[in-house]
Amino acid sequence: MATPKTAITAAESTQISQPEAESLPSLVGRLGEDVMQLFDTKLSLLKVEIKEEANTYARGAVTLALGGIVAAVGFALLNVAVAFGVSTLFEGTTLSQPARYALGFVVTGVFYLVIGAIVVLATKSRLAKQGLVPNRTVEELRKDKQWLKNEL
Repeated sequence: MATPKTAITAAESTQISQPEAESLPSLVGRLGEDVMQLFDTKLSLLKVEIKEEANTYARGAVTLALGGIVAAVGFALLNVAVAFGVSTLFEGTTLSQPARYALGFVVTGVFYLVIGAIVVLATKSRLAKQGLVPNRTVEELRKDKQWLKNEL
């Protein structure tokens, strides 16, 4: 019975001595390779995710563009109808039919110009109040710069 225990102990001691036999530089080198392989795997995963996201956004952008075109056509037709409707308000006048249509389009156009100008001016004043510099990011960069100066 003493012989099997000795055989197991010898095999165990061989397994234990092999990792101990590896030098520290080889372990560090293998660790570096494993870390690089991990980063390569993470980078590949990131590339795949970015491609999937880009494809999703591209499909969404095409759909939005098509919807925008259809909405623009509908909006234009609605404006023509509004202009013709406004032209009916001038039926009691001595104007000819084309003049009434023209007046209806002019009134509708002026209405949209006024609304558009109000929106543009309001947006312009709101954007003028807002700073273009990302303050939090600039502050973090200043802190990092100061930390690096202190460390070096």
